[in-house]
Parts: sequence; C-alpha cells; structure tokens
Amino acid sequence: MNEISNASNAVRLALLEGQLVTRQIDRRVFLDGATQLGLSGQDADQAAQKFMAIGANQTALRSRLRKSYEYIVVGAGAAGAAVARRLAENSFNNVLLLEAGGDDLRPGILMTESWYLNQGSDVDWAYEATPSAGVNHRSIKHASGKALGGGTSINGMVWARGHKHDFDSWASAAGDADWGYRHVLEIYKRIEDWHGEPDPERRGQGGEVFVQPAPDPNPLAPAFLKAAESLGIPVFEDQNGVMQEGSGGAAISNVRIRDGRRLNTAASYLYPVMDRQNLTVLTNAFVNRLLADGNAVTGIEFEWQGEIHRVAISREVVLSAGAIQTPKILLLSGIGDRAELDRFGIPLVSHLPGVGRNLQDHPIIGSALWEPHEPMVVRNNAAEANLFVKSSADLATPDLHIFQIEVPYVSEVTAQYAVNGAWTIAPGLVRPASRGFLKLKSIDPRAAPEINSNFLSDPRDLAALRRGMQLARDLGNSEAMKPFVKRELLPGDRAGEELDNLIRDGATSMHHPTSTAKMGQDDASVVDSKLKVYGVDNLRIADASIMPDIITGNTQAPSIMIGERLAEILTK
Repeated sequence: MNEISNASNAVRLALLEGQLVTRQIDRRVFLDGATQLGLSGQDADQAAQKFMAIGANQTALRSRLRKSYEYIVVGAGAAGAAVARRLAENSFNNVLLLEAGGDDLRPGILMTESWYLNQGSDVDWAYEATPSAGVNHRSIKHASGKALGGGTSINGMVWARGHKHDFDSWASAAGDADWGYRHVLEIYKRIEDWHGEPDPERRGQGGEVFVQPAPDPNPLAPAFLKAAESLGIPVFEDQNGVMQEGSGGAAISNVRIRDGRRLNTAASYLYPVMDRQNLTVLTNAFVNRLLADGNAVTGIEFEWQGEIHRVAISREVVLSAGAIQTPKILLLSGIGDRAELDRFGIPLVSHLPGVGRNLQDHPIIGSALWEPHEPMVVRNNAAEANLFVKSSADLATPDLHIFQIEVPYVSEVTAQYAVNGAWTIAPGLVRPASRGFLKLKSIDPRAAPEINSNFLSDPRDLAALRRGMQLARDLGNSEAMKPFVKRELLPGDRAGEELDNLIRDGATSMHHPTSTAKMGQDDASVVDSKLKVYGVDNLRIADASIMPDIITGNTQAPSIMIGERLAEILTK
C-alpha cells in the first residue's frame, strides 16, 4: 500500500500543482500514472512527459480563468467527462469542466478489491434518504462519487450496457429513434476497447473505454456460473453480448480494470486531453446555481479556492452532476415545480414539475450469506460473476440482477450475521416499480436535498425479491458451490413475513439513482430528445437523471453513452 500511495502522491503533485520534477523518480511512479492515462505503461519517460505537460497546462489555465467559455460542463463523472472530452476535441471550443470533488489519484480509488471502502469516505457525498416503511423505517445510504471521475471513481467497476428493450423504450418515450438499441449499440461499439470473446456485431475495439471480463477470477465465480447452469439459467461468454438481447443469463462480469487498477472516466477521457489549451478542469469547484437572463442561461456561479466566481457562456451549459445534484442545481436556479420554488422564494425561470420526481434506484439485498471452509482471496472487484433473470415468466425483460460477491455484502442490520470470511449472493432488483422523489431542504447550495427513495414501497418489488432470495439460496446451496460452503448463514429457512422482514432489513442501494430529470414528451418530462431543458435556452442535461426509466443493470456504461450521445448532438 505504501508503494501505491507514494506513486499516487507524486503523480498527484505533478498533476495538480504543475511541479516540474527535476530529480530522478522511480519508474513505478509513472507506471501508475500511465495506467490512469490509458497508456501502455511501458515507457516511463512518455508518462512523465505527459503528466508534466498536464500539470503545467492546467496550472496555467487555472491561473487565468476566462470570463466566458463556449461551454461549461458541470460534473466530471461518467457523462460529464465524455461530453467535455468531445467538446474539447474541437479546438474552437473553450471548455470549462467543474468538479466539486478533488483529485482521483489516491490509493482508495486506484485499488479495486476494496472499492466499497470509499463509501462514507471523503470521496463520497454520503447522502442518506429519509426513513421509509418499505425498509422497516431505515434510512438508506446513497453513495455518490465526489472526485474527478465522479461515481466511476468509487463504484464497483462493472460495465453493464443495459438491455435492448431499455433503449427501445427510451426511444419510444423520447420520440427519437436515435435513442433506440440500434443506434446506442453503435455508440458503445465506437467507444469500447473490448478485450474478451470477439463479437464484431456487438463489441468494439480501439476506443477509449477498456473493458474485459474479470481476469483470473476467484474459483467462486466459475462455480457460480455452474450453479446457474444447474438451475437452467444459460451461461454466456459475455454479459454485454447477445445475452442483453434476450431473457437473461449468467456470465463473468465485464469490468473496467486494467493491470489491477481502476479505470475511471478521468483515466479514459480526461487525462489524454488535459494538456490541451482549450480544456480547463477545476477540482473542488462547487456550483451554487445557474445564472439566467429571463429564460436563457447565461453562465454559472461557483465557489473555487475560497472565492465566488461568475463565468459566462457563449453557447451552452451542460449539467452532468448526477441524478441527485443535477435536480438540486435546477431547483436552486428557478427551474422546477412552481410551488416548490415558491416555498423558498426562488424566482421562476421554467415551471417543470418533473424536476426531482420519478426517482428510481436499484435495491440490492444483503441477506444471503455463506461461511466458507477457509478464507477466500478477493480478486478484481470482489464481484466477478453475475446473472440476469426474470422473477416472472410474463415479464418483457429480466428484472433480477444477482451478484456473487467474495465478501460479506450486508446492511447495518444484517451485518450481525456476517462471520469473518463470509461471502454473499446478493439479489438486486433492476426493474423496480417503486418511485421516489427529492426536494430542497433550504436555499443553501451546500445543503443536501431531502431524498425520499421509497424503496420497496410497491408490493411488486417485494414479490420479485422473494423470488430473488429463493434463487440466491438455490445457487448458494447447489452442488457446484459445495466446495465453498461450510454453512449457510442467511436466510436459512425463513419464509413468509419473517423473510419479508429480512429482505426489508437487508435492503441497500446499488447507488444507481436515475430519472429525476427525465427525457420525454409528457408533462413530467424535463428534457427533450436532444437533452435540452424544456422552457430554458442554452441548457442541456447529460447524466443518469435523463433516463425515462432506470436501466437493466449498472448505470456507469449507459451514463457514459448518454454523454457520448449529447456530444453527437452538439458536434453535428
């Protein structure tokens, strides 16, 4: 860990302070940096030169902030990094990228196996929902990345692109075929650098986004696939290939990990272009509100280095702050439900009742645990195999996403059952019927919004998760898993109300909030198919908040795709 820490600290100094290092530095410093750059890591001198150029350039750009930029992008996460990169590729665009968090080159972010320890740390916004009856009046925690790379700097690194049906449904909601699976698939193929079973119809090579099946997985992962097969669940070579066009299946997880290090969107999209003179990246830059003249956005007010800055735009602002921060910024700027704004005396710019509504997230249940015969070696992201399946045969798409996890994945309630070395099969619900909302607590930009996640408030969700728990038991107690099982810890023979209570007690968030500024054509929609905010000029949104309905799977990949889709729209 010290070796990693020293490497990260040296590179961080080069990046953020622009220091020109004149002494000899250990080659390992720049190998670590090269991984973050998306380079091969074989040429330490090239890595050194690149980092020094980035550091010097960003220091110079930050020292002379412009009064106006063509584009300001808020949020350097999955979508924001992609949008900023594509806009900056046009040398005529001066782009300002604002990230409220700090840098990402630190051991806790670079390390893969212990990614979950970032939750609740200083790189997490650490939101908490109000207590709700569906989870036995518990307060669900919602992790959200607070660093360069946003959520891609603290997530589980799974690359799940979504189901064909998801995107065709989005296209129908938006009234735009370019959101359909056929076009979205072409975006994915263009940006991917896939290192797995070749599938030229569905997977791309040579793009910015390195993806591979979890390499050299723990033996628990292939055993999980054999267990799935024994239950009649088909096994695939690739979780994002033909499997996402049908009724489900199991596979080794696609991950954004290379040479044992996390690859976030900063690594893939930002560092390769941060030596360009038309891209200014500010970290620890907290956005207070949008500036507007009538119904036209004219710029951004943000706090940086202890001062309030007001910077104008000549073209557009792109909000990519995520499904919690984006609606909060909209509301603070007078864009939202008139009654909500009137509560705080915020002048109305555009009456959009859907802002902050339609909140959807994936609940995952930490209540299926087994004790192994001996401690396991955790590898990759500790969740190296997963499956999608329908809880009911009459569903159009799979609604259950079940992960094998090599550590105890539990809630604060079920943690009492987790003996040392326990492992988990965690059923998640990826097509929830429950809907939540968020609203302002105050006009203080630093105050977190009130989050009402309403997990398991719809009885259909609980019914689906009962099936998920049964499948978890069937998998964990199968013949294929016996070498890894000393005893079952949870759920045991619980049934009926007792099982329902265990599900409610074990429910946590997958940290995939979406749909709080949804794309569509009805009165609850916030953006149109071109991601323009209704009733507001010069403002677009590109992040998970625009999803009409939540995706079938993890939100990292579709959020990057959304950023790429907006870049297509803006650069045509």
